[in-house]
Amino acid sequence: MVKNVLGLILGFVIGGVVNFAIVGLGPLVIPVPEGVDMSDMENFAENLQKLKPVNFIAPWLAHAVGTLVGAMVAARIATSHRTLMAVIIGVFFLAGGITMVAMYGGPVWFAILDLVFAYIPMGLLAARLVGQPGKPGKPAQTA
Repeated sequence: MVKNVLGLILGFVIGGVVNFAIVGLGPLVIPVPEGVDMSDMENFAENLQKLKPVNFIAPWLAHAVGTLVGAMVAARIATSHRTLMAVIIGVFFLAGGITMVAMYGGPVWFAILDLVFAYIPMGLLAARLVGQPGKPGKPAQTA
């Protein structure tokens, strides 16, 4: 049980670090429109409508990859219930995604894409990639 809890904590922290790293690097790869400061949440909220669809690639990747990595860490460290540990990470990150949509809004298409495909599916994929305890490489059961 201790390893499962440790896995959840480390999965959440490492997934969050990956998320923030991708969000931080995104504007360097795909510049945002002039006047939009992605590091200032008030400025971001005021200028969200200026973003083009391409500007949403990095946030979606941050959410999906951050969740995937965090869920893989949690599932890998867990000694039992790997799928559950990975899905719990997906649920934690989904709660964060719902909070962001509720606070800042954004295009409906992005909210749907993000909330439906970046969190729980990535948790399930992580569980499948990690496999069952004692059976490396064998896919974990998702049901």
